[in-house]
Amino acid sequence: MAPVNQTAPNRSDIRFAALVLCTGILIGLRYYLALWTFDEHGFSELSDRLPYWDFTNLWAGGRMALDGHVAWLFDVDSYRAALRRMFSPDLPNQEWSYPPSILVFGAPLALVPVFPAYFIWTFGTVFCLWLAVRPLKLGTLAEAAVLVCPAVFINAIFGQNGALTTALLIGGLAVAPKRPILAGLLFGLLTIKPHLGILVPFCLLAGGNWRAIAAAALLSAMLFILTGLSLGFHVWHLFWTETRPLMTAILEAPYPQPYQANAATMFFLARACGAGLTVAYALQAVATIAAICAAIWVWLPRRQVEDGKRVVLTAVLTTVATPYGYSYDTVGLAVAVAYLFSTRANMPRIFLALIWLYPAIAHLVNGIGLGIGVLVPLSLSAWMLADVRARECRTSTTPTAGHHSYSERLPRSGG
Repeated sequence: MAPVNQTAPNRSDIRFAALVLCTGILIGLRYYLALWTFDEHGFSELSDRLPYWDFTNLWAGGRMALDGHVAWLFDVDSYRAALRRMFSPDLPNQEWSYPPSILVFGAPLALVPVFPAYFIWTFGTVFCLWLAVRPLKLGTLAEAAVLVCPAVFINAIFGQNGALTTALLIGGLAVAPKRPILAGLLFGLLTIKPHLGILVPFCLLAGGNWRAIAAAALLSAMLFILTGLSLGFHVWHLFWTETRPLMTAILEAPYPQPYQANAATMFFLARACGAGLTVAYALQAVATIAAICAAIWVWLPRRQVEDGKRVVLTAVLTTVATPYGYSYDTVGLAVAVAYLFSTRANMPRIFLALIWLYPAIAHLVNGIGLGIGVLVPLSLSAWMLADVRARECRTSTTPTAGHHSYSERLPRSGG
């Protein structure tokens, strides 16, 4: 999947990239140091809670499931009481927010203490991200830069799963043309955060990749059945009747809330501008439909787009499509920036630098009432789509010898 029309960055580009990279790393390390600096209560000075932050939910959820108390996940009071017994009586309120199937990760991690489990999870998911971006053939330095981007640091600071979900999305899209079964399995695992896979079925349908669709559906069904057999099928009913309304209430809470400091969706932009729920949902619907249409357009076999650009553009559009997205979900933007830096000499470097660094400063921008996070992926995807169209127009007037379209490379057995 080597990028076509590659233009090697010049020496000034490399110096500028090194400066931006070092800036991002220094910001990330500064926050990470604060994360592991404790106050008199034993909580992080950065988060005012345990430094594992959101990972405590995954680990504790796995522990409760192993101990036969999975029902606590769906009762807010029981869940919070259990967390305080596990960690600290002063632990701030937390909620369980995941589908039960994510316990395929949480239960094994809960077999070891939370401190080593957190590091296994953090570095393990970053390793998965590295495996996922390798098919894009960005080069060693660009791959390394992705792994230490601000979005990855923010993901690690929150103890979140953004590196893993990005790996599943990008990895699946990258291998879909030649290894549709593997792609489908990765997409099936992505159902642990289904709102980040909104565009996947449309991409596969546009490309006619029926084998990947079948594999994704099969693994999703298997996860549903495995979870039900292990924990009781009632957990899915409880997820629908208890967890889903809880997360909807959190999404719809009056703006601003502390946790909205890292929000990056059209829904939150509307709320930051003072819009009510109806207008916010309407604007998000427009953004989601536009992202779906763009994804379908770019994945149609007749579109003359290099495979790598399809993959990273879809990752960027995913952030536009979901109403429930935060800075730790924007790792895909860093992959897109690395790809564009490596392959597009005409892409403004300062524009790429701002996109690269934005996750590290998102909370500061939101903190002053500017919930503009979605404008970052929106502007990047708009530029990439315009570039696709411009190159397609040039190609249609000047045929390139030896060029092969995506439809010619797509395995016939995949549909």
